[in-house]
Amino acid sequence: VERAIEMIRDAELIEHNLAAMPGITNNKLTTKLVRTCEARADSLAIVDLKDVYVPPFQTKCTTFKDRVDGTTPEQSAKNLVARQLNSSYGATYYPWVKIKDEHWGRDVWVPPSVAAIGVFATTERKDELWFAPAGFTRGGLSAGAGGLPVSQVRLRLSSKERDKLYEAGINPIAQFPAEGIVVFGQKTLQVTPSALDRINVRRLMIHVKKEISRMAATTLFDQNVQATWNRFLGKAEPFLASVQSRFGLTEYKIILD
Repeated sequence: VERAIEMIRDAELIEHNLAAMPGITNNKLTTKLVRTCEARADSLAIVDLKDVYVPPFQTKCTTFKDRVDGTTPEQSAKNLVARQLNSSYGATYYPWVKIKDEHWGRDVWVPPSVAAIGVFATTERKDELWFAPAGFTRGGLSAGAGGLPVSQVRLRLSSKERDKLYEAGINPIAQFPAEGIVVFGQKTLQVTPSALDRINVRRLMIHVKKEISRMAATTLFDQNVQATWNRFLGKAEPFLASVQSRFGLTEYKIILD
């Protein structure tokens, strides 16, 4: 797994804007994935937390209780705070969810990163990647926002438990009587309060940076004259105006000097 993470470290070798390794909860590996995305500065890591659920391939348990008694929401929040990840290039969710394996016709427990990836994709397809991948409109897992039929959460979170998780930077997957199962948060792992402690803002910045970088690359080694500047502005201005018209930016300013 470490070698796999090393393979995606180089932004010029493999392009991606999301990275996840569902079910791998080793602290050293998940931290490395977050730091790798942070070093690239063009990808968001979705990581799973340790001891939330022990899958069958990892340990043989005689009862379901043995699989889920490793930790509580409060303990998971405390453990994550103690790790001091503090990065806007990472995000995590809680708890595991049950989906329907339509190929084999059986129920399967999967880590929350699986549902999160589905919600990201659904949000990008229906709206834009800079819209929040959460809430009843875009984060409804019972309504199919995860791309997979989610039928159950490992633990039905109380309002107090959801608050504890969110304060620690963990996005709760909640279950409501009327609305069903929903992703009820979109925080990154950044501790410092700012716009970048939100997933949709970080994904917007990744997208804008990548596109502007591609435009700038087309002018590399050209003459440093007004015509070259105008060629770059002719691409950058319409792009940012398009993002603004689609509610990604309130305003913007291009400085080229």
